[in-house]
Amino acid sequence: MARPLTTRAPAKINLTLHVLGRRADGYHDLESLVAFAGIADTLTLEPGTKLGLHVSGPTASLAGNENDNLVLKAARFLSERIDGLGVGTFHLTKRLPVAAGVGGGSSDAAAALRLLARLNNLPLVHPAIREAARLTGADVSVCVEPRARMMRGIGADLSARVPLPRLFAVLVNPRIPVETPAVFSALGLQPGQSFGNTAHPVIEGVSLFEQLKRARNDLEGAALRVQPIIGDVLRVISETKGCVLARMSGSGATVFGLYADSTASASAGKTIQRARPDWWVKATSLR
Repeated sequence: MARPLTTRAPAKINLTLHVLGRRADGYHDLESLVAFAGIADTLTLEPGTKLGLHVSGPTASLAGNENDNLVLKAARFLSERIDGLGVGTFHLTKRLPVAAGVGGGSSDAAAALRLLARLNNLPLVHPAIREAARLTGADVSVCVEPRARMMRGIGADLSARVPLPRLFAVLVNPRIPVETPAVFSALGLQPGQSFGNTAHPVIEGVSLFEQLKRARNDLEGAALRVQPIIGDVLRVISETKGCVLARMSGSGATVFGLYADSTASASAGKTIQRARPDWWVKATSLR
């Protein structure tokens, strides 16, 4: 029997998120610079004859029914496309907040595809893996190889890796879930309708913070209408010493603050946790 395989499922952070418009099929076209955090869920695959899943960890109770978990959904899509695929039981340790704009479920699903690829000696660029990721969810494709890159369209159009320097951040979530469909509904775009007219800046290493400041998250306003506490989180982070940029990730409610170095981000994290002990607060780095 093969030994268990383990991988991390890091938090996905939308450093930028521009909504270009809503397509005729109802989906929204996006343009987003995505990076990945040091904080992560952990997924282990114990090879066996049947697919299974056990979930534990600090946020496991919020992860929903195990049968509906994206880990199994991704694994089933891949099994349907490759005859005789080796499978097994997944053990997921949940640390990331759920329905939080950090792609926790999507990253878990991508981690499952990575482990199945490793078990079956498949390259991550295998068409069946790409298709399984696309079918599982909009953010899964970018999480399969968790490196900073531009994500366009509805999520499957990915750029080459963007060589970002290491960014120091604090991630804050008020422990209130925000469902993505509710935020897009609050955005209010009709099929075929465009949104915004500001081009996404070219992101390069020089003057990175200034380039990020010229970008935005177009879902922030809609998310604030769905869950106003996000405004409190933005304010608390922006008031910490050394904060260069405070912005919501994804559809919320997680907000990130960027800082010049790890000392500043660690200090900010401690300040926020003391002031808001009921919030989820993590100082980390992004790449």
